Amino acid sequence: MSTERTEDIPPGRAGRPGRTGRAVPATAGRFGPLAPPAWLLKGLRPSSAPIPWAAALRAAIAMALPLAVGFAVDEPEYAALVSMGALSGVIGDTADAYRMRILNIAVPQLFGAVGVALGTLVFGHGWVAVGVLTLLGLVSGMISSIGTVASVSGLLLLLNAVVGAGLPMPSPWWTAPLLLSAGGLFVLLLTLLGWPLRGRQPERAAVAAAYRALADTLEAAGAPGPAYEERRQQVTQALNHAYDLVLGRRARVHGHSPSLVRMLAQLNVLIPIVEAAPAAHLRRRALSPAIPEAVRKLATAVEEGRTDTPVLDLPAPDGQSERAIDAALRHAATIVPLAEPDMHNVDDRLGRPAALRVRARRVVRDMMFSEASWRYGLRLALCIGLAQALVSVVEIERSYWVALTVTFVLKPDFGSVFSRAVLRALGTAGGLVVAAAVLSEVPRGWWDVPVMVVLAALIPVFSVKGYAFQTAAITPVILLLSDLLNHQGFDLVRPRLLDSLIGCAITLIAGYLLWPESWHTRIGDRLADTVDDAARYVERAFGAHPDTEEGLRAARTARLQARRRIYRDLSGVRSEFQRALTEPPPTGERAAAWWPLVVAVERIVDATTAARVRVNHGAQRPVPEEVEAIAEDLRALAHGVRRVDTPALLRPTPPPAVDETSVLSPVRQELAAARAIANPTHD
Repeated sequence: MSTERTEDIPPGRAGRPGRTGRAVPATAGRFGPLAPPAWLLKGLRPSSAPIPWAAALRAAIAMALPLAVGFAVDEPEYAALVSMGALSGVIGDTADAYRMRILNIAVPQLFGAVGVALGTLVFGHGWVAVGVLTLLGLVSGMISSIGTVASVSGLLLLLNAVVGAGLPMPSPWWTAPLLLSAGGLFVLLLTLLGWPLRGRQPERAAVAAAYRALADTLEAAGAPGPAYEERRQQVTQALNHAYDLVLGRRARVHGHSPSLVRMLAQLNVLIPIVEAAPAAHLRRRALSPAIPEAVRKLATAVEEGRTDTPVLDLPAPDGQSERAIDAALRHAATIVPLAEPDMHNVDDRLGRPAALRVRARRVVRDMMFSEASWRYGLRLALCIGLAQALVSVVEIERSYWVALTVTFVLKPDFGSVFSRAVLRALGTAGGLVVAAAVLSEVPRGWWDVPVMVVLAALIPVFSVKGYAFQTAAITPVILLLSDLLNHQGFDLVRPRLLDSLIGCAITLIAGYLLWPESWHTRIGDRLADTVDDAARYVERAFGAHPDTEEGLRAARTARLQARRRIYRDLSGVRSEFQRALTEPPPTGERAAAWWPLVVAVERIVDATTAARVRVNHGAQRPVPEEVEAIAEDLRALAHGVRRVDTPALLRPTPPPAVDETSVLSPVRQELAAARAIANPTHD
C-alpha cells in the first residue's frame, strides 16, 4: 500500500406614524494587508444550510399572534412578554424527534420561569440584585456543562433573571413567569401539531440518511483524493445523529416498542457495511456502482417503511473486502423489511442509555466534581457580577442589556468566545439598521403584527447561517418588543448598541484575556484521548479469541462500541477544530497545525477496522506481540501529543518496522505516516 498522503485543507402607540417617542492564509494576500483576518471571515461566511420553512412559519405565528391578541384586548405589554417567551422557544427548537423537542423546549421554559421570578423579586434592590445574579451566573455556567438541554436551560435561567431584575414587570410577581412560559409553550404546541402525522418520520429519515451517507462513501471508496475521508466523516455524523434519536427516545419508552426496535435493527445491520468500507478503500480500486445503488435502495425501503424484501442486483464479490460487503448487504436486505424484529435479539451498539434517574444522579455528580464545570461557572459569574456592578455604579440606559450581552457571548459550548464577541457586535450593528427603520417609520399598534410576522420568520432562517446572522435577526425583534414595554421608540437604538459594546468588552477582558486557557486549544488533549482509545481498539480487535459463542458475541459488541466511540470522539475533535479556527492567533494557528495529525489518526482507525474485516473473511490473525507493539506505539504517540502545543514540538521517535505480509501492515504504515506528520524534521 502506498504511504502517499493527500493534503487536507480545513474548512475558513402613539396613534401617529412613527415612533419618535474553510479558512486559508491566502485570503490576506488576495485582498491586501488591510483585509479582515481569516478567522473573522470564517465567522462571517454564511452556512449553506437549507432554509427551515416550517420553523420560519412557526416562529411567525408564535410571535405575531400574541401581539394581535394583545392589541385586540388592549394589553400590548402582556402580549410583548408572551412573544418574548415564544422567542426563547423558537431559539431552543433545534431537535428533530418530537419527544426530544418536548425536552428541548419545555425544560428550558421551566428554568426561564424560575429565572424571571427571581429577577422580579430583586428588582430595584441594588447590590442584592448584583449578588443574586452573580450566583445565578455560577449556577447557569455549571449546569451548562451537562448537555444541550441543560445548556439552553442555564442560558434561559440567567437571561430571564437579568430581564426580570432590569425591567419593571407587571404585578403580582408570578405574572411575568406565567406569560413568558405561555409563549414558550405556545411554540411547543405549534411544534407538536405535526406529531400525529409525522410521529416517527424524523427517526426513519435519520436512519435512511445514514444509509445514503454510506452509499456515498462506498461510491468514493478506492478513489484518490480527500473525497472518501470527507464522506466517511458524513457517515459518522449521520450514524451519531440516528443513534442519538433512536436510543434517546427508547430510553424514555417503558418496555420495547416494535417500531423503535425495528429502526435499531436497521441501524445495526448497517455497521458491518460501515466496517467493510475502509477495507474496500484500501484496495485502491473502485467498487461496482451496483453496490452503492443497493445501499440507496435499502435507504428508500427504510424511509418508506416498506416490508417487501428488496431485490439487490449485486456483482460477484472479488476479494475479502467485497465478500464482506456482499455478505453484509444481503443480511441487511433480510432485516430491513422485517416489520417486527426479535425484540430480545437486538443489541444497542452504543449501549442502551441508563434509566433517567441514574443518568440524573450521574450528571449532577459529574457537574459538582468537574473542574471545567466550576471554571466556566466562575468565569460567567465574574463577568455577570462585573456587568451588574458597573451598571449599579454608573448610570447606563437600559443597563440590563450589558448583562444580556455577556450571557449570550460567554457560551464556550456554543463556539469561540472571542469570535462570538466580535460577531455579536457586528450582528447587533446590522440588526440595529433594521430596528432603526422599524422604530422610526412603523406606527405603534396593529402595524406591529405584520412587521413581527416578517421579523420573526427571519430568525430561524438566519440562525442556520451563523451567529452574526442570528444576532442581526434577533436584535430588531427584541427592540420592537422592548418598545411595547417602555414606549421609547427610536431612542432605544443608541443605548442598545452602547450596552452591547460594553458587554462584549467585559466578556473579552474578564471572560477571555484573563483566563490562560483561552489562549490554548483543547484539540491536542482531546486528540491524545482518542489515540489512547485507538490503542484499546487495536487490542480489542485482535485480542484473545473467545472459545464460546457468548464470548464471541460479547467481544464483538465491545469492539463495535469501541469503534463507534472512537469515531464519535474524532467527530468531536473536528468540531473543536472548527471552533478553534475562529480564534485569533496563536490559538487558531496552533489548531491548524494539528489538522494533518487528526486526519492521520482517523486513517489509523480505518486501517484497523479494515484489518479486522480481512481477518473475519480469511486473512491470518496477527501475532499478539505485533498487536501489543502497535498499541504501545499508539500510547507513546498519545503521551507525546499531550505534552506539546503543536505537533512540530513532538520528540522524534524511531520509525516502526513494517512486516508487509501481516494483516496489520496498513496500520503500521498509517502509524508511520502519523509519526512523520508529528515529526516533520525527522528522517
